[in-house]
Formats: sequence, C-alpha cells, structure tokens
Amino acid sequence: MEGYKPCLVAVLISAFYAGMHMVSKAAINDGMKTYILVFYRQAIAAVFLAPITIFLEWKTAPPLTVTAFIKIFMLSLFGITLSWNLNNLALGYTSAPLAAAIGNTIPVITFFLAVLLRMESFNLKTIPGISKVAGIALCLGGAATIAFFHGPNLRLLVHHHLLNSHSLENPGHAPASTTWIKGVFLMFLAYILWSSWIVFQGDLLKSYPSKLISTTLQNFMSTIDSFVVAISLERDPNEWKLGWNVRLLSVAYCGIVISGITFYLQVWVIEQKGPVFVAIWTPLVLVFTICVSAVLFGEIISLGTVLGALLLIMGLYCVLSGKSKEQSKVQGNCSSTTIHTQKSDSARQDEIPVGRTTKQSLTENSCSSV
Repeated sequence: MEGYKPCLVAVLISAFYAGMHMVSKAAINDGMKTYILVFYRQAIAAVFLAPITIFLEWKTAPPLTVTAFIKIFMLSLFGITLSWNLNNLALGYTSAPLAAAIGNTIPVITFFLAVLLRMESFNLKTIPGISKVAGIALCLGGAATIAFFHGPNLRLLVHHHLLNSHSLENPGHAPASTTWIKGVFLMFLAYILWSSWIVFQGDLLKSYPSKLISTTLQNFMSTIDSFVVAISLERDPNEWKLGWNVRLLSVAYCGIVISGITFYLQVWVIEQKGPVFVAIWTPLVLVFTICVSAVLFGEIISLGTVLGALLLIMGLYCVLSGKSKEQSKVQGNCSSTTIHTQKSDSARQDEIPVGRTTKQSLTENSCSSV
C-alpha cells in the first residue's frame, strides 16, 4: 500500500484542481477581479497553515539560509503570484474545461525545463528518445488545435442539470476567436511559470527540506506580492467585499484546499517521486473538469477542445512511455553491473576479507541515483 500512496495523492490533487477551475471561473464570471481573488486565496492559505506550521515543525525545522529564502521568494513571486494571476485572467477569456485541457501541456513543459537544466535527457537514436520527441510534437499539435480550432459546440445528453447556474458561463454565448486565442496564450504563459515552480521545488527541497515551512513561507510571501498587485490595480472598497456567495466559496476553497493542502501534497509527491511524476497526472484534471462542468453546470464543450485534449493526452503518454522505457533500461544495466561487481568481489574475497570494494560502492551509489 505504501507504494501506491503517491499515486492516490496525485489523483486527489487532480480532483482538487478540477474543483479550483470550477469555483474560480464562477467567481470571475460573478464579477470578482482576478488579482483580488489571488490575494484572498493566498492570505487564507497563509492564515490556515501558520498555526499548523508553528505547532508541528517550527522547533525542529532546520535554519533558513539566505539562499533558501531567496529561492522561496522567487518561487512565490513567479510560481504562485504571477502564474495564478495569469491563470485566473485567462479563465475570464475562456472556460474551465479549456483551462484543464491546456493544463495537459504541463508535463511537456516540465520535461523541457528538466532537459534544459540537465535533469532529464533523451537520445534520438533510441526508441525511448523518438517516443519522447513524438509525444512533444503531439502535445504541441494539441495545444495549437485548442487555440485555433473551435469547431461546433458539443453537449451531453442531459436536459436537466443538477445545478441550473449561469455562474460558469452563459450557454448561449461563445467567446470570440480573438478572445479565445488571448485566453489560451495567457494560460500557456501561466502554465510555463507553474511548471517552473514544480521543477524548482525539487531544488528547493535539497537546500531546505522542511516542506511545511517552505509551503507556508511561499504562501505568506505570495500574499504580500498579491496585495501589492491588487491594491495598485483596484482601490474601490466595494470590489474587496466578500459576502455569503460564490466569491467567498471560491477564495475559501482555493485558499485552504489548493494553496494550503494541495501545495503541500504536491511538494510531498515531488520529494517522493520527482517533479515529472507530479505532472503526469494532469490529464485527470481535464477528465474531472469536463464531467463536472458538463453534467452539473451544462457548460458547452467545443469539438476543438476535445480533439486538442486527445492529442495532448496521446502526446503526454508517448513522452511518459519513452521515459519509462529509458529508466527501465538504465535500472536493468545497473542491476547487471551490480551483480557482475558482486561476483568479482566474491572471487577476490580472500584478498579483501573485510568491507566492500570501492568499485562496488561506486556502482551502488550510481545506481541508487537513477
């Protein structure tokens, strides 16, 4: 069961993000400013996590170095404040299913960044390398399909939706193509920043391993950044008011469930399995979002979104298939090398009766890093 924990947590994370797309879209369509939404969600997350962090980790946490502090600040500014402001701004131009569909580019963007940072590699002369490149091409094709091909609108065969609400989107209104493309561009930019956040979390964990304090500090710093952005763009007190409506629901859900709980869970999974493992579950967000938005809210889904999402998912799993085969091959080589080394050491046991040989130690260390 222990081996399945990261998988179960990743599925839960995908479900949480699907809910985030829904409530954020509802709040934005209700007239809430995107930058005010981001500020409130980060403030709620910081307030939610602060007492938990003080109680659980404050006394046992390692000292915060200047380098770790700078990393946390940069991650909070670009990975949270800017990316989520762009994400919510894009939601105003598009739809929740589209946001989830474009989210399938996160694994590919993450892979690209990992290659640039030499955290990943691929060889075009091997089948795994070709599979990775083909997957990237399919993902780019899927992204272009979503951006430039809208197609006819699709509806589920549901005539009475459980929630007859216009908060998410007016069923009779289809966004203009220029607005649609603008939203897609902003969404891509947001996901590039978010993918960078995922990749650099692994680097942060090496210099500062306290996940809870790191998450809390990122939310706290992002609260300050978001407030500066929001107060500079909106000074009408009426726009900052929260009532017992979808706006309060959105900031509470995004603050506690997403910025509070889900961010921490993501960092935990990154620590266990690495950044690419977190990204590979992104297609589930699309599945959850399409099902909920179509069944509960009767939201329109375009043919372009469906076709683009299919290409994205196909490309995603081509990349993952290549990566899996590559890792299996490396692990197989490590296993055979280790066995050969152990046999050689056994033959020389009379000469070196105590301890392991340096060659064996080096082999085990190199294989353990795969």
